[in-house]
Amino acid sequence: MNREEEAKKEMNGALEHLKQELKNLRTGRANPLILDNVLVDVYGSKMKIKALANISVPEPRQIVVTPFDRSNLSMICKAIEDAKLNLQPVVENNMVRIKIPPMDESIRKEMVKKCKVIGETIKVRIREIRRKFNDLVRKAKESGDATEDQVKREEKKIQELTDKFCKDIDTVCSEKEKEILEV
Repeated sequence: MNREEEAKKEMNGALEHLKQELKNLRTGRANPLILDNVLVDVYGSKMKIKALANISVPEPRQIVVTPFDRSNLSMICKAIEDAKLNLQPVVENNMVRIKIPPMDESIRKEMVKKCKVIGETIKVRIREIRRKFNDLVRKAKESGDATEDQVKREEKKIQELTDKFCKDIDTVCSEKEKEILEV
């Protein structure tokens, strides 16, 4: 694999990481992915909710968590409360019902701010990848493995990749911002 392909692979990994991070941001609708990072203390260890229960969205503003083992109900409810997601889980029958409150303007703005911060963090990561691969290209020239023209060509391709991925990050973030601001 050449340096350009390796750079592209690493940048793609950073973009995928961004998409995963943004899935956890709250929007005005019920999204079961906001519970992805909630860990429940059961059976002597911490486990993700999705390993302990079915998570469904019966209505646009409601999430229902149905544990596989009823004895875990209270622990799941406590873990959701402790996760600081501003959600109020309620135990009903054999499930935990979570009503997603409508977001007011200040919460929406806060979520948009978080989205921008995450996007900028990933852009910094993309630029670090660019620097790393440009350094590799320059070292190849110093050791005599590449000519000046090859170095210029590779640096240009790496810069084009950087520009493309930064633009992709902006697109992904702006789509998420629209979703957050949607009432």
